[in-house]
Amino acid sequence: MKKALILGALMLTNTVAAEKLTIERIYASPSLDGSSPRNLQVAPDGQRVTYLQGKQSDYERLDLWEYNIASGTSRLLFDSDDLSSGEETLSDEEKARRERMRLSGSGIVSYQWSADGKALLFPMGGDVFYHLLGKPGARQLLDTEAFETDIKLSPKGNYISFIRDQNLYIKHIGSGKETAITTKGGGNIKYGMAEFVAQEEMNRMTGYWWSPDESYIAFTEVDEAPVEVITRSEIYADEIKMIEQKYPKAGTPNATIKLAVQNIASGERQWIDTGKEQDIYIARGKWMPDSEHFTYQWQSRDQQQLELRSYNVNNQQQKLVLKEQSDTWVNLHDDFTFLADGKHFIWASERDGFKHLYLFSNEGKLIRQLTAGEWVVDELEAVNDKTGQVYFTGRMDTPLERHLYVTDLEGSKPQRLTDRDGMHGISFSRDASIYVDSSSTANRPTQVSLHSANGKQLTWLEENALDENHPLTPYLSDWVEPEFGTITNDDGINLHYRLYKPAELKGKHPVIVYLYGGPHAQVVNNAWGGNRGLLMQHWVSKGYVVFSIDNRGSNYRGKAFEEPIYKAMGSVEVDDQVSGVKFLHTLPYVDKERIGVYGHSYGGYMTLMSMFKAGDYFKAGVSGAPVTTWRLYDTHYTERYMG
Repeated sequence: MKKALILGALMLTNTVAAEKLTIERIYASPSLDGSSPRNLQVAPDGQRVTYLQGKQSDYERLDLWEYNIASGTSRLLFDSDDLSSGEETLSDEEKARRERMRLSGSGIVSYQWSADGKALLFPMGGDVFYHLLGKPGARQLLDTEAFETDIKLSPKGNYISFIRDQNLYIKHIGSGKETAITTKGGGNIKYGMAEFVAQEEMNRMTGYWWSPDESYIAFTEVDEAPVEVITRSEIYADEIKMIEQKYPKAGTPNATIKLAVQNIASGERQWIDTGKEQDIYIARGKWMPDSEHFTYQWQSRDQQQLELRSYNVNNQQQKLVLKEQSDTWVNLHDDFTFLADGKHFIWASERDGFKHLYLFSNEGKLIRQLTAGEWVVDELEAVNDKTGQVYFTGRMDTPLERHLYVTDLEGSKPQRLTDRDGMHGISFSRDASIYVDSSSTANRPTQVSLHSANGKQLTWLEENALDENHPLTPYLSDWVEPEFGTITNDDGINLHYRLYKPAELKGKHPVIVYLYGGPHAQVVNNAWGGNRGLLMQHWVSKGYVVFSIDNRGSNYRGKAFEEPIYKAMGSVEVDDQVSGVKFLHTLPYVDKERIGVYGHSYGGYMTLMSMFKAGDYFKAGVSGAPVTTWRLYDTHYTERYMG
């Protein structure tokens, strides 16, 4: 299928003037990825899909759109320019939060549906807008000098909640009454806010959680007094700014964190006893459906223990529900959901060496393992409580592609629902009856389609076809499809590689080895590469062979594949990259005297380590934003892998 798409597009180049792909064009507008809506959500009523999309004049200025499933038509719900004039000025906290959430763009960058599907909430410019379906316009709920962040709609839709000046607030939508849940925030003290390492390394972007019935709100108190202040630089085109920041370097004190639960009506506050050991992490928070039990994930500083604990707000007692432990580290995840029966939950674990789904009672008793095998689950996507069907994405067929599968609460053999090759990002409706699929391959930009729960495609939401109007089409005459394969390293372990080679092989060609090499990441996969993939096409057009291999320590191959880097970063990863270079030496068109290496972040670190430890194999290296000493990197990441 992917070849048919590219071949069809190549035929169009006879009618579309061919152009050479340049670095300047890769990073210019409009994006060569084509049209790609963001943050797609099926409305709770299942009748529409909402999404964010850039303007024709500015792809990064996002507006809120709606697709009506019955009529098959799209319409603009809110134009960001109509809601705010002038350039948006973000607070420092919001800048950092968006950076760690990998949110880009301006205008409307996020939104939330009410549980009943009758209202939409979206922040913009530090203020908050509220839209009732069937009513014209949006009501501005906040209009203050301060910049409110982490804005949420309460579960029943009666309140909004937000952080202002390091304190947690709620506001009743009907009456307009605003209540400060906390008042002592400021300086080193932050309420309801995720601390730096929680956002940067734990993927916890919030520090407060509503109970389902809106009776309580749980929140964190963060004290950053123990954290060292460091000075870092921000480099701009015309200046360099020096910034002071609280930054917990490896081996130094973290912020201290406490948990509280507050009754909304009475204002009564309960502090949760997290134990005598204070040097810990609070990884996640989540209420049970009964609104009486708040669960939180307690993680030891060495990250070898993770405990799911349940706190009863009625009797102020708590208990251990389950415990995960490892001799290396326990990976965090968000694959945890309570079932509608009020008696069970689904939890992901790597206890058998691969990430799989398990069914537990609310008391912590293991009922059964729902998925199993030498492959990994990516994410728990949805549960249909009426039918007992469980939907998840995973790598059951190949580590190089992510597909949607369905099993049930009895643990039946999973059935694959996605039929197209490649990587699939899934967003289900709340009743798990339909879903949106954002899929791509290495040769096909992201396409967005709507499906029924059995996998049948209902319609395209954005076909993004490589036709004569697609911005990429003029550059397809030089397009090269990558080759995927495996090699075996010296320890007998199979490693996946991706290879681009020039369309015309003449003599010996230089090689660029592109790598990342670090944990929780994958370079070699059948997914659209965006600007990075286009950059590789540019290199190939200049006569370079471009090669990548996923070494031990990278993601989606199970714990045994990931764990060899424990207390040994920069060792087996380099060995496996050298195995890749030895494979390149066997190719008749490769000039083994001209092999270079390039990477960014952990890939920058890997570039340096490869040059220092395997300089006989790499003749040049380009290292972007590398870690140069782990003593200067943050606690949670560094100590997880280096002890």
